[in-house]
Amino acid sequence: LDRPEPGPPRVVRFLADDDYPPFHFAGPDGALTGFSVELARAVCEKLAWTCTIQPRRFDTLTDSLAEGRGDVLAAAMNLTPPLRERFAASHLYFRAPARFITTRGSARAVLDGTVLQGRRVAVVSGTAHQAFLEQLMPFVQRRESANLNAAVAALRSGEAEYVFGDGVALSLALAGSGGEFAFSGGPYLESRYFGEGVAFLLRKDDPALKRAIDYALQGLWDDGTYARLYLRFFPVSPY
Repeated sequence: LDRPEPGPPRVVRFLADDDYPPFHFAGPDGALTGFSVELARAVCEKLAWTCTIQPRRFDTLTDSLAEGRGDVLAAAMNLTPPLRERFAASHLYFRAPARFITTRGSARAVLDGTVLQGRRVAVVSGTAHQAFLEQLMPFVQRRESANLNAAVAALRSGEAEYVFGDGVALSLALAGSGGEFAFSGGPYLESRYFGEGVAFLLRKDDPALKRAIDYALQGLWDDGTYARLYLRFFPVSPY
């Protein structure tokens, strides 16, 4: 991408929730941090912008952007057709995969339908992951749980042989498991179930801002900044 024209000086206001680690959360000093937040700061540095990053309650973020109380949404929202209809989106900067975890001794590099045939798989009820198993892997025995902690507890107790769920949440669970569990097989990225991916959201009336952010994201990828931030916030990669 060509470097965009700088345009008149401006302060770019990013908005994010403060309670969704590792993407955006309050640090020990109360300041916002996280992968999305630090990526936003890196974008500002790359473009020599003056920026603010303001915390907002999650359920108010899209309305705050639409009503002009901020310029860019830096929250980790999976893109959907309704979001794309309402807002412009930068290039994707993250896709959240679905993953299987199991006990470390049972983990495999390749996990296919033959291996999973008849296996007991814990999954959170009412989620896209449950729907994915129901529609595309009817040959597993689903063990539906109220939440991810309950699903992991089923794996630990032997009630389930695998857990299937959000790769980011499971990577955090692995980081805190002391090596008890491991990913098995590869990531699943079916957008019909797990979303198109995560991007910065903007109002559609500011195309120059979108072009500038896309240029900066490409630069951060090329110079290694993206990789450094990724490793900082994802010590156990969801991929």
